[in-house]
Amino acid sequence: MKQRPKVLARARPGALPVPANMDVQALTCPAVLDRWADGAAGVRALATGDNVITMFDVVGEDYWSGGGLTAKKVSQQLRAIGDRPVEVHVNSPGGDVFEGIAIYNVLREHPQDITIKVMGWAASAASLIAMAGDRIEIGAASFVMIHNAWVVSGGNRHDMREVAEYLEPFDAAMADVYAARTGRPVGDIVKWMDAETYMSGAQAIERGFADALLSADAVSHDEAAQASDRAVNDLRALELTLVGSGMTRSQARARISKIKGAGTPGAAPPSATPGAGDDEWAGLLAGLTQTIQS
Repeated sequence: MKQRPKVLARARPGALPVPANMDVQALTCPAVLDRWADGAAGVRALATGDNVITMFDVVGEDYWSGGGLTAKKVSQQLRAIGDRPVEVHVNSPGGDVFEGIAIYNVLREHPQDITIKVMGWAASAASLIAMAGDRIEIGAASFVMIHNAWVVSGGNRHDMREVAEYLEPFDAAMADVYAARTGRPVGDIVKWMDAETYMSGAQAIERGFADALLSADAVSHDEAAQASDRAVNDLRALELTLVGSGMTRSQARARISKIKGAGTPGAAPPSATPGAGDDEWAGLLAGLTQTIQS
């Protein structure tokens, strides 16, 4: 009788460096946020258990919702789960890649197996977090997106060169993690990162970024969550657009809060009910357009 071949578990890659200077934030660019809002907002798991960590948010503290995925929160959840296998359900456009590095490092230290299930998107920093899984499953209509660290910066050519040099080792470290997980040459990974590459479920499996497809009945679509995701996501994207025009993040947040009539930082975004708040959003967009043009 023939013996079944042994299936060797992939070794988790080593820890990634955490930057000494946390004043720099490498974020998901507005175009990625917009694309996530169109295609993945509201995608959730159909069922969860007491050993499940859900990541249906941006990576890093989120000013607009008061939420966000952080290493501190993930550590607390892992302690509550204890010495058991863990499932991590992911639908995230990414966010602060340095917080993503910290979350990746926390997950890779868990003593039991970790199964990552990509319900919608694992983009940018969230794709890095997914690489901490011993097994990665992905929906057929889901996506993994990888790219280089993206920042908003200002200054002269010397400042720009300094920022580029600062980011290079982190891009290289991420490429090494992707290469270790997929078995692909680092050169291929670097090209995909340079091109800001989106991979469907089938492509992610073919290239080694995932191991298997999720069953169709594992994923649900929540219309209320979709509306809420999109409402907060628009504020995130608009903030980054204003920062790109030369404002600081504090100035951009204050301007958006003033225009939408919130008055206080962290106030709730416009109504998340589908079809509601159209006049409010129209006024917000008109005000922001005027701000950018001026």
